[in-house]
Amino acid sequence: MKDLFGKAILDFQTNNSPKDIITETNISEADEMNVAYLFRDYNEMPKLEQKALKLANGKILDVGCGAGSHSLYLQEKGFEVTSIDISENAIKACQLRGLKNAKTQNILNLENEKFDTILLLMNGTGIFQTISESSKYLQKLKSLLNPNGQILIDSSDIIYMFDEDEVPTDNYYGELTFTISYKNETENPFPWLYLDYPLLEKLATENGLQCELIENGEHYDYLAKLF
Repeated sequence: MKDLFGKAILDFQTNNSPKDIITETNISEADEMNVAYLFRDYNEMPKLEQKALKLANGKILDVGCGAGSHSLYLQEKGFEVTSIDISENAIKACQLRGLKNAKTQNILNLENEKFDTILLLMNGTGIFQTISESSKYLQKLKSLLNPNGQILIDSSDIIYMFDEDEVPTDNYYGELTFTISYKNETENPFPWLYLDYPLLEKLATENGLQCELIENGEHYDYLAKLF
């Protein structure tokens, strides 16, 4: 992993001539993303992210924290927040922004800790990678919850991106392959999963979790609570 996404975040934080991130998937053309978006404050966040932050309580784990904007908001509210990401560069940026407990960490390797709230935002189901890998991640998340704890996770039903006769039949349509480019470098393609809500609910139930739809967003997206 070249950690280009994290490099863009760190470049922005350190004023090192940041450029737009270019993202492309197997079903969509290249799209530019302004890195500044990852540094947005609460008032600039989509309503589903705002709702998740309002519902967060107790000891909090922010999974795939990126530039740390969600964690910073919660830390400023007085919560004890652990922020993790597999990107070393992103975590460096988080630390420079003032996050007290940000560390490079794969969620699957996190041990001996329990949390009241686990956040997975900005298509949190993406880290599951594929349907077949989802149970492994859900079981891990479940094991990290305190009694009465909650997982707040968002995703989108991307069926709208397909014409009726184009929906894949050999695999789930939300299983995508992403490619990221930054400053003339390209990351190796990686799997990324979007889940429609009924399927998330089914997977959660199969893994001993209850699932509640908290709110629908403005464009096929939603926020859910697993507990």
